[in-house]
Amino acid sequence: MISKKNKADVLLGLQWGDEGKGKIVDVLTPEYNVVARFQGGPNAGHTLEFDNKKYILHTIPSGIFHADNVNLIGNGVVIDPMIFNKELISINLPLKTIKNRLLISRKAHLIIPSHKLLDAALEHSKGESKIGSTLKGIGPAYTDKIARSGLRLGNLLQSDFREQYAILTESHLHKARALGFDTDTVKLDGLTFNEYEKKWFEGAEILKQFPMVDSELFVNNALNDGLKFLAEGAQGSLLDIDFGSYPFVTSSNTIAAGACTGLGLAPSSIGKVYGIFKAYCTRVGSGPFPTELFDENGHILRKEGNEFGSTTGRPRRCGWLDLPALRYSVMINGVTSLIMTKVDVLNGFDEFNACIAYIYKGGEIDYIPFEYDSEEIKPVYKTFKGWKASLEKFEKYDELPQTLLDYIKYIEDFTGVKVSILSTGPDRSETIMK
Repeated sequence: MISKKNKADVLLGLQWGDEGKGKIVDVLTPEYNVVARFQGGPNAGHTLEFDNKKYILHTIPSGIFHADNVNLIGNGVVIDPMIFNKELISINLPLKTIKNRLLISRKAHLIIPSHKLLDAALEHSKGESKIGSTLKGIGPAYTDKIARSGLRLGNLLQSDFREQYAILTESHLHKARALGFDTDTVKLDGLTFNEYEKKWFEGAEILKQFPMVDSELFVNNALNDGLKFLAEGAQGSLLDIDFGSYPFVTSSNTIAAGACTGLGLAPSSIGKVYGIFKAYCTRVGSGPFPTELFDENGHILRKEGNEFGSTTGRPRRCGWLDLPALRYSVMINGVTSLIMTKVDVLNGFDEFNACIAYIYKGGEIDYIPFEYDSEEIKPVYKTFKGWKASLEKFEKYDELPQTLLDYIKYIEDFTGVKVSILSTGPDRSETIMK
């Protein structure tokens, strides 16, 4: 008799990233045996808070703090060994403990120092048309992957790795110089190129000590063995390379389909899809943002939400919730359950808005058009009453202020999907299950 294998659940962001994925993965991890990152790289910044401590993860999955779980960095992720090594130190767990909890796909691609240099050169060459890159070398690393010239984790173990590395590095330096970029004086995270390169190879030696696996085999064997599996996305759906606000997007598929290619999952192996969104919207870097606020309300959202990039430290652009964009993300991901975060940031508002449509080319539409970055797009707002109360004392969903429940109900009706989890603060304890 053929046994029925488990399905992998997926958790991802539905906006432009920074929705609070790290915290929610941490909260849900006890329900799973395996937590796996499937795309992105150290441009991600997943923040977790518990026991009065704060941790920021860039490459390592957010289930790492749970002793009974296996964490996997999938083949769709790009890894910078130098940043990875710094992350190992920052999470304050014994290296032996982390090695026992973390597996890495040997097919994951490497970000080498010249990828970061080339990233800076390309961004500099765009002038005022900059896309707002985090300058972590993510884009050039994915470019090399698609161009079939990249280096993978498994290459680290090959005897001629240094030769492969040197060839790729020289090609990057040549491209950067052709763009008029001064490669001799550039600093990478405050270090000269040679200093960064030295630390990179030190990190690579640490990275080589971790168990390397063929993630597609590990993932499917785990599901066949009945293990419960959670795929953790990075960035957000509106930054997807195909379906985001192109060209102001990231370099990977941030949507649920990315879990298939980033881990080796068949589409039929996807189970629940958890979609996370903030009660309002934020964005880092350039790109369209129809509901962006430039007034006092935007300042309040940034201050109360501590809206500064966990990876870059850059202040985030803030605005009201964009419901047509949220419904679009729900559609392309097949979201089965919504998770609403940072509800507490709206505590002090007498009233607030949410976008329910756009005025575009003289008419009203309720979908994202191809020319999403057009200045012609103007939001149509619906005003909601605030609850003017702290949410700290609430532990049950039904006890929440009625005006908040009304806001949630409107979102559910608009998107066609129920909200199952509510985050009312940064700590893992500040979570209400519906």
